[in-house]
Amino acid sequence: MADKASLTIGDKNFDYPVMSGSVGPDVIDIRKLYGQTDVFTYDPGFTSTASCQSQITYIDGDAGILLHRGYPIDQLAEQSNFMEVSYLLLNGELPGSDELEQFTRTITRHTMLHEQLATFYRGFRRDAHPMAIMCGVVGALSAFYHDSTDITDPRQRMIASHRLIAKMPTIAAMAYKYSVGQPFLYPQNDLSYTGNFLRMTFGVPAEPYEVNPIIEKAMDRIFILHADHEQNASTSTVRLAGSSGANPFACIAAGIACLWGPAHGGANEAALNMLREIGRPERIPEYIARAKDKDDPFRLMGFGHRVYKNFDPRAKVMQQTATEVLDDLGISDPVLDTARELAEIALKDDYFIEKKLYPNVDFYSGVILSAIGFPTTMFTALFALARTVGWVAQWNEMIADPEQKIGRPRQLYTGPTQRDYVPVGKR
Repeated sequence: MADKASLTIGDKNFDYPVMSGSVGPDVIDIRKLYGQTDVFTYDPGFTSTASCQSQITYIDGDAGILLHRGYPIDQLAEQSNFMEVSYLLLNGELPGSDELEQFTRTITRHTMLHEQLATFYRGFRRDAHPMAIMCGVVGALSAFYHDSTDITDPRQRMIASHRLIAKMPTIAAMAYKYSVGQPFLYPQNDLSYTGNFLRMTFGVPAEPYEVNPIIEKAMDRIFILHADHEQNASTSTVRLAGSSGANPFACIAAGIACLWGPAHGGANEAALNMLREIGRPERIPEYIARAKDKDDPFRLMGFGHRVYKNFDPRAKVMQQTATEVLDDLGISDPVLDTARELAEIALKDDYFIEKKLYPNVDFYSGVILSAIGFPTTMFTALFALARTVGWVAQWNEMIADPEQKIGRPRQLYTGPTQRDYVPVGKR
């Protein structure tokens, strides 16, 4: 592409530099557009706008590619573990054995919560949604950990990052325990990050909890597959909140609030509910016909993606994981049978192929989480747990970026023009 782009407005021409990344499409640098032309661009959803430079995650939706620091997501999910991927996202390179051991030890030593936070939980209604609790508790962390809120201090930023990654499983597990009326369990330092979370969620004080290695591996993969996903809505929210100089705990709480939306983090719950509605494989043709009917409100959930116009690379790993989990648990689930057959049909049906509606990561993850024993209200909380490392990595990158400015999108105003105030008695 040329090294500049030309724009004509009326009888005036303006040139803007074209920037190239290490991979992916070039971008037109329009930072001086308003100052030079007195016009803005109009881009609802910012789908054609790069809000930042980043070295963390790259997605090619047309080719179905997802890279973390250059490493393909399928390789990481199959060969790595969540602690190693967390280190990679935070630091830019895979750790050596000593670095990984030190990082894992650091995270493990930060997993406990301030004891007063247990009282904080008891202020919520017993039937509160776990995401409501997580928003509140994570936002409140800044009231308990004052020694890691100075964003100008790199050491404090890193301590805050470690604390957030370490404490999120404890926060999520306590939200679950509170909802079912069971006592909170403290972390156990001889367990892995994922094994510890499973024990804090499903263990009870009355008996020892044995971590199932198949379930542990499945959860670890789920965490890896959700760790980061470029400048999505919740990550952009974290960056936008952080651009004002807000403390890291407040920024991550903002990300959790955004993730809660059904169009973002709630998609796997919607996909599972759809599969349960279909119920069994023989009913699939009926529901596919309904999906093709423009006058029918039914929609197939878990297919297609805002970014991926090909098969979601995360879905391939998730499909394999679903089989492993259900085989290990001995579950013969008509919902999974329905999912498998529906996925096969979708890959062959002209309607799905034409519209590029391929199964995505949400299609399988809900089935896996349900089989493990998580209620659907916990699905988005688990997403938040996994995505915290991506949010933290993106937040750190933003704080260190010399070109970063406070976020201030513009608008196309369509309201009334200036008019005079009329006293209430004369209206």
